[in-house]
Amino acid sequence: MANVIIADDHPFTLIGTKTFVESLGYPVIDLCNNGISAFNSIMSNRPGIAILDMSMPGMNGIEILEKLQQQRSVTKVVLLTMHKEVSIFTHAQKLGAKGYVLKEFATHELENCLMAIQKGECWFSPELTRMLVMDNTATPEDDKISTLTFTEKKILELVAAQYTSKEIGSLLFISEKTVETHRRNIIQKLSLPQEKNALLLWAVNNFGTK
Repeated sequence: MANVIIADDHPFTLIGTKTFVESLGYPVIDLCNNGISAFNSIMSNRPGIAILDMSMPGMNGIEILEKLQQQRSVTKVVLLTMHKEVSIFTHAQKLGAKGYVLKEFATHELENCLMAIQKGECWFSPELTRMLVMDNTATPEDDKISTLTFTEKKILELVAAQYTSKEIGSLLFISEKTVETHRRNIIQKLSLPQEKNALLLWAVNNFGTK
């Protein structure tokens, strides 16, 4: 059985996942409650499998995947998440995620996912793969949004809710300066005019209701 690291910022979910994974016979060698410690643990312990929550302080699951890909890590990553957005799912696939399990179905799905990964296969929630097949109604706005990273989408969502850069930074555990850099990148990717409130208006009209 592969060694496993588990990361989740919710203590009950973290301990519950540990108990469940150990009951399947997998040795859990570390528990992490934020993205930075999870990434560092993966790099130092080199587990066979890392089960990561998508949304965590420090770094989210997608950002960890990006860094692991840059480092050519051999650890196989399973994202355990509540996010059902097809764009996030497909982005995780492109970054090399070997598993994508929805928390609401975790009791049934996680065991199958780990078994598949042990065999050298990928495993993704049937609910998500079904949604991917049915996702044939993309609009030009959807295409633009799909080019954004996970963090950029979260920032866009908060911009649509009319949070300031300082407030967004506090919510996402990043600096205001970093938020401003992300905002500039979003404006460039969405081909928006360099006008005051252009991003806010676009976010409210195209992203706030998604």
